Amino acid sequence: MISRIATTLARVFGRMTVTADAAGPIAGGTVLVANHTSLADPVVVVAALRRLGVEPVVMAAAGLWRVPVLGGALAREGHIPVRRGTSRAAEALDAAAGALAAGRCVLIYGEGAIPVRRDSGEAAPLPFRSGLARLARTTGAPVRPVGQAGARRISSGTPAKQIAGVLTAPARRPRVHVHVGAPLVLPEHLAEATAVAHGAVTAAWRTAVTGLRA
Repeated sequence: MISRIATTLARVFGRMTVTADAAGPIAGGTVLVANHTSLADPVVVVAALRRLGVEPVVMAAAGLWRVPVLGGALAREGHIPVRRGTSRAAEALDAAAGALAAGRCVLIYGEGAIPVRRDSGEAAPLPFRSGLARLARTTGAPVRPVGQAGARRISSGTPAKQIAGVLTAPARRPRVHVHVGAPLVLPEHLAEATAVAHGAVTAAWRTAVTGLRA
């Protein structure tokens, strides 16, 4: 249901295009790591992945599970709450490992947070946290980078601007582009693996930015 809703919302709020490197379809049990720029980009990325035949398990802030209706849907579909800064933070990686072992793809945001910026422009991904590298090393799962651009045109800035952006997006129809890169081979060392993943997502984001101008 979440993927279907995301697809509908993406059509309403903007004009989305999707590309992928010629590396074959996305295999089950893959970790998908994306850049995070806006409250709107999970909708954009999930809709793009559905277009490519994937309905991922999403790792997201635990507060979303407290939202009426949405929280129940997230729980029913096996999405993973991330409780950052608490003693339960590690539970998210354990749940992600279980989903991967069951053949589900898992979508993770390497940065772990949305950048604090007021403008709607594009910027390269912030430094990544180590969770992605730890998950990949523990599970041996393949990793594919995902770059998205344009989501900040739907929603960004102060809370008032974010609300205004969402309300006006159906009339503005901003362009968004999502690009899925080729599978990565990550080094064993966590810091090196994190750097390789960050570089690959940055490259995918640059391709997505170029896609906005095509």
